[in-house]
Amino acid sequence: MSEIRLYVTTTESKAEEILDLLSEVFGEEDFAIGTTEIDEKKDIWEASIYMMTEDEADVRSRVEAALKGAFPDARLQREVIPDVDWVVKSLEGLKPVRAGRFLVHGSHDRDKVRPGDIAIEIDAGQAFGTGHHGTTAGCLEVIDAVVRSRPVRNALDLGTGSGVLAIAVRKLKNIPVLATDIDPVATRVAAENVRRNGIASGIVARTAPGFHSTAFSEHGPFDLIIANILARPLIKMAPQLATHLAPGGSVILSGILAAQRWKVIAAYSGARLRHVRTIWRNGWVTIHFDRL
Repeated sequence: MSEIRLYVTTTESKAEEILDLLSEVFGEEDFAIGTTEIDEKKDIWEASIYMMTEDEADVRSRVEAALKGAFPDARLQREVIPDVDWVVKSLEGLKPVRAGRFLVHGSHDRDKVRPGDIAIEIDAGQAFGTGHHGTTAGCLEVIDAVVRSRPVRNALDLGTGSGVLAIAVRKLKNIPVLATDIDPVATRVAAENVRRNGIASGIVARTAPGFHSTAFSEHGPFDLIIANILARPLIKMAPQLATHLAPGGSVILSGILAAQRWKVIAAYSGARLRHVRTIWRNGWVTIHFDRL
């Protein structure tokens, strides 16, 4: 069965607006949505949504209905994604990434690790987060700074994906880390990556569809909570996330487009957290909050 990409060609600002619109329409459903720069000088971007062939008719009708009001001139285009072994393909151009003291690399680049690097080995696979996306790299940079400067005794990686952020925390400091994801495939991949990186204990990977899961009460409260998800669910979960943060603790959030940052900051300020700083990476932001 083929994978289909439906997309609109437009400008950067409109692509971001369409991304927000589609995120609202499809919410937590299992469809990848994103934007891609095609030509920087001409300001040509694509806003895309991906699905399997069997879902195309339903997704197309919902996308067309959403675009009709706000973007009546938008032309929805279609691409059939070739059946390629993307794990192998992605490794061909996947180069090591440095963020703070971390070096995130694939197994094919172990020889790139230098003395003093905190190396994390993550191969491209089924779960999001190899360190190459601006959101993951931004989180790694802020994690490094927070763990250097503040006491951290217990951490949560919410929406762990590949487990790279949980591994980063554990390699920095010998503390317990809870790594959760709503996707059992991601939880399994994260556990495999923990073992791959030589961590025998200290990280617990759990499938947790929401804060009602007992995992959070069993392992919390947390001095450090990292959530690299998307702006919309981050805003919704602000009050619940804040209840699991220990006094004096830190929150690191990403998966947030630069244009969405003020909504996220407002939501977490409303949950009585203090905005410490925001860093930018490739159009995405990572935001650090704390509780005094």
